[in-house]
Amino acid sequence: MSNGVKTSLIVLGILVIVLIGMVSWGVGQYNSAITMDENVKARWAQVENQLKRRYDLIPNLVATVKGYAKHEKELFENIAEARTKYFQANSVKDKIGASNRLEGVLSRLLMLREQYPQLKANESFLKLQDSLEGTENRIAVERKRYNDAVRALNTYRRTVFGRFFAALAGVEKAEYYEIPKGQAETPKVKF
Repeated sequence: MSNGVKTSLIVLGILVIVLIGMVSWGVGQYNSAITMDENVKARWAQVENQLKRRYDLIPNLVATVKGYAKHEKELFENIAEARTKYFQANSVKDKIGASNRLEGVLSRLLMLREQYPQLKANESFLKLQDSLEGTENRIAVERKRYNDAVRALNTYRRTVFGRFFAALAGVEKAEYYEIPKGQAETPKVKF
C-alpha cells in the first residue's frame, strides 16, 4: 500500500470518528432538551397534585365556616368562582393565574376566624385549617421545584446550541409560577 493510500485511509478514519462524535453529541443535546421538557411537565404535575388537594379541602372548609358566617356570601362566591376558573383553565399560565387568585380569597376566608371566636374553637375547622396549611407548604415546595426545572429548561433554550436543539425537539419556553404582585410585597404593620 502506498503512502498516499495510507494517508487517505487515516484521514477518512479520523473524519468518520469526528462525524460519529458530532452525531453522538447532537443526539445527546436533543435528548437533553426532551428530558428537561419532561422534567418541567412532571414538576408541574406535582404542583397540580397539591393544588387539587387544596381544592378538595376548600369545600369542607367553606361548609364549616358558612355555619358561623352566613353573611359572608360574596367571599364564598369568590372562592367558588376561583375554584371553577382553575378547573376550566387550559394552559399552565391560566392555571397559575387562577391559583394565585384563589390564594388571595382563601387568606380572607382564614381571616374570618378572628371575627368569629366560636370558629376558633371548632375542631373540624381547626383540622381543616391545619390540613390546608400543610398543603400550602407542599405547594410552595413543589412550586420551587417546578420553577427550578423551568429555569434549567429556559436557560438551556437560550444557549447557542440549546436554542437549535430545543426548536428541533419542539420544546417551547416554559412559564414560571410567580407570586402575584400584591402577595410579594411585605405587609406594613401599624400599631
